[in-house]
Amino acid sequence: MKSIVIKTRMLTFLTVFFLFTSCSEDENNTEIETSEDLTAMQTKQAADTDEVSTGTFNIIETAYVEIEEQGERMTSLFPDCVTITITSENGFTFITLDFGLGCELNNGNIVSGKIHISYGPIQNGTRTINYSFEDFIFNDKGIEGGGTIFREHSNAIGNPQSTFHKNIVVTFPGGLVATVDGIRVREWVEGVGSGTWMDNVYLVTGNWTIEFSTGHSRSALVTEALRREATCHYFVSGLLEITRNETTGVLNYGDGTCDNIAILTVNGKEYIIILQY
Repeated sequence: MKSIVIKTRMLTFLTVFFLFTSCSEDENNTEIETSEDLTAMQTKQAADTDEVSTGTFNIIETAYVEIEEQGERMTSLFPDCVTITITSENGFTFITLDFGLGCELNNGNIVSGKIHISYGPIQNGTRTINYSFEDFIFNDKGIEGGGTIFREHSNAIGNPQSTFHKNIVVTFPGGLVATVDGIRVREWVEGVGSGTWMDNVYLVTGNWTIEFSTGHSRSALVTEALRREATCHYFVSGLLEITRNETTGVLNYGDGTCDNIAILTVNGKEYIIILQY
């Protein structure tokens, strides 16, 4: 067995997905009601969960890309408080990202615990990557479980692409527990091989469900690819269809402008949703 311990710095684009309903100073206790089955509060809870999932998956994928696919790096995500351990045996690679008792990444996220990653050799330009969590906390939210990533060095149109199969449990500080199951596909469409993260652009598709310990659940389906530009904290365009029970709404991220506003449409009515990074 060969073992290497690396302390390095990496940079990732963080696709953050955090929604909440805006209130005026005199309406701090007022919640926008959309319908009995799909409310702003439930949208916020689901979006908080999506944020944790997205941020965590970006850590995993970026670590893999920086180690296996990217040459000289001009920028990085991980400061010196991250220890990356790489071991290899019989053609398989094992990576541990150890954030210790607390480590602030260069994008401001605070994480602790460990992420374990493993994979075998490349086959026909693809590789299956396994990931799991050990006492991992992302911005005060605990994450358990794991899944696989189907990594394509070049998809049908020549772009790198990762398909995340996820089955994770997110525990919030107040005790709310969210179980996430589904598929998220991230296609890297601009900035490949440039050596800097700032020109990277990704398109996100997929579908997933979230079940909460409060008893409600929500399903999401990307009907128009969500576009994420690395220099913007928010999706700049795309449509996400969200469904609870018999009620369906559509979240519209806009026309390509980098801003923190999305529009939720339910039963023909529009509601302004403010995004928070």
